[in-house]
Amino acid sequence: MARWEPGARERLVLAAVDLFVEQGYDATTVAQIAERAGVTKSTFFRHFPDKRELLVAGQETLSRLLVEGIAGAPAEASPLQAVGAGLVRASSAMGPANRELGPRLKAAVASSAELQERDALKSVSLAAAMTNALLARGVSGATAALAGELGVLAFKRGYAAWSEGDRDDEDDLGRHALAALDELRAASASLG
Repeated sequence: MARWEPGARERLVLAAVDLFVEQGYDATTVAQIAERAGVTKSTFFRHFPDKRELLVAGQETLSRLLVEGIAGAPAEASPLQAVGAGLVRASSAMGPANRELGPRLKAAVASSAELQERDALKSVSLAAAMTNALLARGVSGATAALAGELGVLAFKRGYAAWSEGDRDDEDDLGRHALAALDELRAASASLG
């Protein structure tokens, strides 16, 4: 096993997601994940405290990028326009590997109640990060919370459309996330 090969973290995530889909989350061991990724168990534990944490790999970076985009939006931007700026900023960090991972990750999460719970906690955390970024811009509490929740939903819907869409489509994730945000804005206006 190559202990110091670059990309170990990414290989561990891909190996885990594939194993979760193939044999189930509960039946998958850390040793199997490490072996599939071509690393040692100790390398696994240098990157992740346990197999549950594989699902939220990159969450801190995603949160930071969303917050940076919201903070960097023009002062006159509405709360949803600021969220849109956050979505574009976060989407800029997503490449082909993220696109390929989407359907596999969705299948892995669907196969395990524990992973569904972890995914829900990830969504709560992302919404809180966006809400706090909007509060820092002076947006009122309820409006900031609603915009943050819509931002998470738009990101998830945009990511699903992007990752499950036509691979020949050169569109980036940002366009899909903004389209989802516009759709949600229109839908919320119709609530009355």
